[in-house]
Amino acid sequence: MRRLVRVLPLLGVIAALALSAVPAQAQVGGAARVVAERRIAARQLDLTVSSPALGRTAKVRLLTPDGWTPRPHRSWPTLWLLHGCCDDYTGWTAKTDVASIPALRRVLVVMPEAGTTGFYSDWWNQGTGGTPRWETFHLTELRQLLERSYGAGPDRAVAGLSMGGFGALSYAARHPGMFRAAASYSGVADPLYPHGGPANVLAIVRGQGADPYALWGDPVADRQIWAEHDPYALAGVLRRLPVFLSCGDGTAGPFDPPGVTSPYETLFLAEGRHVADRLHALGDHRLVTDFYGHGTHSWPYWQRELHRSLPLLLGAMGVRS
Repeated sequence: MRRLVRVLPLLGVIAALALSAVPAQAQVGGAARVVAERRIAARQLDLTVSSPALGRTAKVRLLTPDGWTPRPHRSWPTLWLLHGCCDDYTGWTAKTDVASIPALRRVLVVMPEAGTTGFYSDWWNQGTGGTPRWETFHLTELRQLLERSYGAGPDRAVAGLSMGGFGALSYAARHPGMFRAAASYSGVADPLYPHGGPANVLAIVRGQGADPYALWGDPVADRQIWAEHDPYALAGVLRRLPVFLSCGDGTAGPFDPPGVTSPYETLFLAEGRHVADRLHALGDHRLVTDFYGHGTHSWPYWQRELHRSLPLLLGAMGVRS
């Protein structure tokens, strides 16, 4: 018994040390938890989140504002910045100047992993549901973790490129009141666009080795499921907040070699215009469009459009741009 008495305090010390090795943030947010943190640069913090909605861990990169500290006791306006197909959560910091934009030193920027072709959706999986549930991961699990332990405030805006442009518009429309503004750069703005929209989405998902019909089902037989995610079909909700839409025309522009073309960009321009026309028809007076003509589906344009959209995004959150 005396040996047991001596051992018990030691076990308590070991247990305390084990808990301290896991970030305090791991103890909140329901079943989802942060299992690792890694400081990448002065203002860049990578989180590894164990997510029941995904059935695995996923990465998130935070670009923290001035004055931010671990376990902050205040909150900041939060910009969700979404990546496109075949990329990941590091794309924005690796390929643009987002980390050096002065205006973004006053907000928390959240750049989450979304799968190579996750399409910012809880996958239908032939009606059985289950993983991956990207929408649930981002807007329930991750949002709650960030708000409780990383200083994310209730004033939010969302922006993204290509597939992430779809995510920005779809998230804003499917969750009224969650975001104060949305921006799409060369986005998949209308998956049901009658001149190639569904075929494009199916091809993108198939091209990454996934079952394209597991996403939202068949675009004809399961059209209602597609429409429930389509920003064009949800335009009646989108018109209630500031929206920024931009896209090139798919021909060589100022950042391209001569003669290059981009069929993706040509299609996405048609989709963006379709959504813009719908919003205008609904009487939306806060829509800003930048259909800038020559330009391909590439990062230099998305960096430029991020800068051009910041007054709208930050202004909606009450932040000076």
